[in-house]
Amino acid sequence: MDNPALVNGACHCGTVRFVVRLSEGIEKSRRCNCSLCRMRGAVVLSAHLIDLTITSGREALNLYQFNTMTAEHHFCSICGIYTHHRRRSNPNEISVNVACLEGVSPFDFACVPVFEGVQHPNDAPTAGADPIAGYLRYEKAEKPS
Repeated sequence: MDNPALVNGACHCGTVRFVVRLSEGIEKSRRCNCSLCRMRGAVVLSAHLIDLTITSGREALNLYQFNTMTAEHHFCSICGIYTHHRRRSNPNEISVNVACLEGVSPFDFACVPVFEGVQHPNDAPTAGADPIAGYLRYEKAEKPS
């Protein structure tokens, strides 16, 4: 990657394409343990809402919302791949699916913090609680000789 903060991305079928400027670069990946994130299993990176530009396929993006209807989860209506979502914890930010980014893989991160989404930090009585629920680790297997 020439500029690790500015990255091209696409869904699996390539219909939805985008460019995103990652506010924290590619170093601060995370996951969430809410019911949706737990099922989709994506590793994400952060960006400011204004730093995502859909370059093609906007018409193919579908929106999914649940619970408080604050977060906006976007996915390709053709291949079904989740590309990004507008965050509930900060609606001025988005989270981008690492697997959709050119030159980046979820397996590039040996240890990914898992943020607390079941007991969301914005909800009383858990407001202000530790946002980290745990860590997801990836260890590459040794190839037999």
